[in-house]
Amino acid sequence: MEYVNLGSSGLKVSRICLGMMTYGSPKWRPWVLDKSASRPFIRRAVEAGINFFDTANLYSNGLSEILTGKLLKEYAKREEIVIATKVYFHVSDDISADAASASAQKIPPNTSGLSRKHLFAAVDASLKRLGTDYIDLYQIHRWDPSTPIEETMEALNDVVRSGKVRYIGASSMWAWQFAKAQQVAKEHNWSRFISMQNHYNLAYREEEREMIPLCKDQGIGLIPWSPLARGFLAGNRKPDDRDASKNNSATSRAKTDEMALRVFYSDADFDVVNALNKVASQRGLSNAQVAYAWLLHKGVTAPIVGTSKLPQLDEAVSATTVKLSEEEIAELEKPYQPHPVLGHR
Repeated sequence: MEYVNLGSSGLKVSRICLGMMTYGSPKWRPWVLDKSASRPFIRRAVEAGINFFDTANLYSNGLSEILTGKLLKEYAKREEIVIATKVYFHVSDDISADAASASAQKIPPNTSGLSRKHLFAAVDASLKRLGTDYIDLYQIHRWDPSTPIEETMEALNDVVRSGKVRYIGASSMWAWQFAKAQQVAKEHNWSRFISMQNHYNLAYREEEREMIPLCKDQGIGLIPWSPLARGFLAGNRKPDDRDASKNNSATSRAKTDEMALRVFYSDADFDVVNALNKVASQRGLSNAQVAYAWLLHKGVTAPIVGTSKLPQLDEAVSATTVKLSEEEIAELEKPYQPHPVLGHR
């Protein structure tokens, strides 16, 4: 496994980050694995040299953080791993609740967003669930339009200065918002974001217009989510699968993933998959290996990989050694057609 600096920071991370949203409770999402089913994935990841693990307080309403902390303690030394988590959404006491899409009227005030009050409470709650004294990378899960960015950046700086957090990062937002946050932090000599966790893959490349050039110019590490377009790039979907709820061969996640159904089933998207199929077959590789390799060739630090089957994890790890030619990259990118911007909310 290769290790690189996360952006311009001194933090060393593996070229693959294991996304922990898949591990928690199936009561939250039917495709989520429980503790016993999750354990082999964390063990295999550590054995493969992965030192970077990303979760969020939202996932399984906190249980993902609990499993992340407990399982990593079984297989790794704390000083050798990088634990990343995220804050923004309300965490419910009901494990099955979906706070990300719940009506704002149902969420108690001050239990979501990026206010100073919520950030201070949320970081302490995440530390307790993770069972650790500090979080390596604390990320804002979304932009909060109801809180002044000055308040958010000062609060994030304070949790860094307190020793509870080592570095801060951000997730999906508009490039102007990210630039504004960084400028506010710079003006006050506060901690700045070292990473951007954005929505980026072969089938969704809108981030190439503004966010990715900004991050590369400013030395921000790119750790995109959904590197396989929610499984679409694996090549096992057909145009008839647009209604996954009626498709008996669809995975449980595909049947309940409204975003994937809304975004990744145009004719142009299938043209991208066809190009991916061609390059992968010519190289004797899987679609996933080539899709991950493409991201690693595009300046991405570490794609956040979600796996529910061990061979999927092995594919991601092996992709770090795949070298694509300029011709292959051009062939993969040629069919792409613009998409509506998605993933910011």
